[in-house]
Amino acid sequence: MSVMDKIKQMLKGHEAQADKGIDKAGDYADGRTQGKYKGQVDTAQDKLKDQFGSNQDPGSTPPRP
Repeated sequence: MSVMDKIKQMLKGHEAQADKGIDKAGDYADGRTQGKYKGQVDTAQDKLKDQFGSNQDPGSTPPRP
């Protein structure tokens, strides 16, 4: 079992918290770089959300607010 599989297993059922953490880390990176790499940070956030967050199961319905 790879490290990614272990992380996915740990985060299963906690997608909302994973999304919050990803957003918070991206905002921190944007703040530290003064928005210089905003496009790259946004792309990284999207890819992480696909791996760990609520975008993990494309066939599932999105959570309600």
